[in-house]
Amino acid sequence: MNEAMTAQANMTAPDNADLELDEQRYGEDPLGDRDTDHYRNEYVMAFVNKWDELIDWDGRASSEGQFFIDILRARGKESVLDVATGTGFHSVRLGEAGFQVTSADGSAAMLSKAFENASARGRILKTVQADWRWLNRDINGKFDAIICLGNSFTHLYEEADRRRALAEFYAALKHDGVLILDQRNYDAMLDHGFSSKHKFYYCGDKVTAEPEYIDDGLCRMKYDFDDGQSYTLNLCPIRKNYMRRLLLEAGFQRVRTYGDFQETYQENEPDFFVHVAEKSAMRIGKWGGALADGEVDTRAATEDYYDSDDADTFYSTIWGGEDLHIGLYGDTRDIRAASDLTVDRMIDKLSLGEGQRVIDFGAGYGGAMRRLVKRTGAEALCLNISATQNDRNRHLVRQAGLADKITVKHGVFEEVPETDASADVVWSQDAILHSSDRAKVMAEAYRVLKPGGTLIFTDPCQADDVAPGVLQPVYNRLSLPDLGSFRFYREAAEAAGFQLVEQEDLTGDLRTHYARVLEELTANADRLRDLGVSAQYIDSMSTGLQHWVDAADAGNLAWGIQIFRKP
Repeated sequence: MNEAMTAQANMTAPDNADLELDEQRYGEDPLGDRDTDHYRNEYVMAFVNKWDELIDWDGRASSEGQFFIDILRARGKESVLDVATGTGFHSVRLGEAGFQVTSADGSAAMLSKAFENASARGRILKTVQADWRWLNRDINGKFDAIICLGNSFTHLYEEADRRRALAEFYAALKHDGVLILDQRNYDAMLDHGFSSKHKFYYCGDKVTAEPEYIDDGLCRMKYDFDDGQSYTLNLCPIRKNYMRRLLLEAGFQRVRTYGDFQETYQENEPDFFVHVAEKSAMRIGKWGGALADGEVDTRAATEDYYDSDDADTFYSTIWGGEDLHIGLYGDTRDIRAASDLTVDRMIDKLSLGEGQRVIDFGAGYGGAMRRLVKRTGAEALCLNISATQNDRNRHLVRQAGLADKITVKHGVFEEVPETDASADVVWSQDAILHSSDRAKVMAEAYRVLKPGGTLIFTDPCQADDVAPGVLQPVYNRLSLPDLGSFRFYREAAEAAGFQLVEQEDLTGDLRTHYARVLEELTANADRLRDLGVSAQYIDSMSTGLQHWVDAADAGNLAWGIQIFRKP
């Protein structure tokens, strides 16, 4: 994608002069050219014709993978407006993936090159030249998604222009639409100087792209090609959190930020940030059923919790971003290693191999299924309620080369979107506690299992005979009405038709786990704050974790590996 493209700017300027210019035009002081419409003097045909050397379509496709395709498909989007088409990379890729794409840009030179590139690949682009600030004047209809990529938004110098453009994007989206917008990591450039892995966005090996000047109001990028030609772009270095605030103030209800197509905030100082802004965050009632006044849908509350910036950053940082279940600590104090030991112990209790199928209820980041599939060769379905975790899971599945073995679905385990008798194993780790109808979860597990199939799970439980009210502080951390118990799960599973195989009591590891997480939270509090986690979340989590440790010490909790078999 191009490094900018705000769209058809000044309507009084000569019509598409950029198609004829070979030299960029700047004033007597190029550093003083800080105007939204100036890009039309920069994207001249001579520069545009060399732009693909900077991108390297094959290198970009390899580094990006299915990131944007997965984001859109996971949310059921079909129609996409590419408002910063550039030379056509994303319009072509999304079209090849089956999306209905409209390609818009302000630069006639870029649109001309994009049409040429698409034609060479056997595709015809539906193009429109449009200024973002008057976008809805020039396009027809509303779209499921808008993409604004290639650092394009940073050609807008005035805040009024940025707000106007975002308002136009918002209006062009359907009620549940999504905007995907990226930007360079200007925070790192302004605060620490420029460095680039030159890995994810601009993959060409015959060009260098570096700033020759930067201050709070201007980043002047210089592009040196191996034939000796050089070009420049004047951009406005907007910061990440400022961009996120603009998106929220424009009306978007949920904003997720990724670094270099990777899991959120896992890469130090990524070259680029990608913001995924959802127009609607409505969750209540979408799972079906009616809610009484004041009643909270536990599934909706769970989804909102795990989709939040605070929770995602906390879990991906403290647990290492592979999963977020309780570990076994007999041989280690490391949370990541202990988590893997739990998975291994559960796998060892099963007989799995090629051709068999596992459904993971509440798969989180999917680390357990990736480990299971690598060890056994079985196939897996990751069923999970958090779109944020699912996005990361899909990326890690592809990164691990397991896309042919693992599928990720958004859904709930009270209503599993699978046919009867379709799985050999139902697996779950520390997720069923979030259900308000755990007996139905047992029934759904029974339904989707083949005869002879196995249900294996762990879940934080209360002891069988806890006095009422004692565990309320524990419930409060995750907005739970209660917890299951070993006795409850025996009765509920047997009522669904299961036969008990084993309930291995490992409660000591639960106590150790929450104590270790609390230690890591305390040790990494400053780092978490630097990553954007709110002080309120950190304080609340610290208090909540201590309640779990205290409850375990008092003998009021239970945990272990539970196994049931369908006759």
